[in-house]
Amino acid sequence: MSKENKIKRIVVKVGTSTITHKNGKTNIAKLAKLASVLSDLKNAGYEIILVSSGAIAVGLGRLKLPEKPADIKCQQAAAAVGQCELMFLYDRLFSEYDVVVAQLLFTTNELYNEESKAHLIDAFNQLIQYDTLPIVNENDSVSVDELLCGDNDVLSAIVASLIDADLLVIFTDTDGLYDMNPAQNENAKLISRVHNIDDSIIKAAGAAGEKGTGGFLTKIKAAQLATKNKIPVVIANGEKPTAIYSILNGENVGTYFEVND
Repeated sequence: MSKENKIKRIVVKVGTSTITHKNGKTNIAKLAKLASVLSDLKNAGYEIILVSSGAIAVGLGRLKLPEKPADIKCQQAAAAVGQCELMFLYDRLFSEYDVVVAQLLFTTNELYNEESKAHLIDAFNQLIQYDTLPIVNENDSVSVDELLCGDNDVLSAIVASLIDADLLVIFTDTDGLYDMNPAQNENAKLISRVHNIDDSIIKAAGAAGEKGTGGFLTKIKAAQLATKNKIPVVIANGEKPTAIYSILNGENVGTYFEVND
């Protein structure tokens, strides 16, 4: 990675599959490890912004609902419950390291209005100046479009672009992007570096599956958006948040998407 010695502002995105168990309940151990690593990075002088999915899944667990309802209004209600629980957990875990967290919920509507977008950027920058760790999610309780699209991957790239981040790390439930689905083909090979997002990369993304709403295609869309705005992207396994240290040391971790000049 050519920018590792210049990296200061990092956007980290975690998906539902990264912070929950297979039964849908919150994975406290993973959240605790994530908080530990991100807090340590802040102590090292990095500016960290976390984009976190999982509100609906956590809400379903809190409401003791066995599965995700098809009804949008039920998903919105679950998101409202889950967002409170998720932020409570983040606040408690980060507080152990004396890190103050802040919550930012918004929809794509704010991005279409220049005044609203400017206020959003000001809020981000002020929170970073206050040495907080902003935690971002789409406002699923009021926005039906986001629920239908499941696009927190793209949201992370939008956030990275808005605040002029130096790196976007997308944690998922695989080691990165493979040339075919590793769950179905033992000969699947990890694509460690992507120079250009062409049809072959998009085809590979379509073959890769995961349990989160976005899937791998939205991660490729996020990488396209971020790299277009001169922000490199790494897709890595959320089982090991300590991988960020290796990424910052310039080691090959996951799939790295280059910025083309």
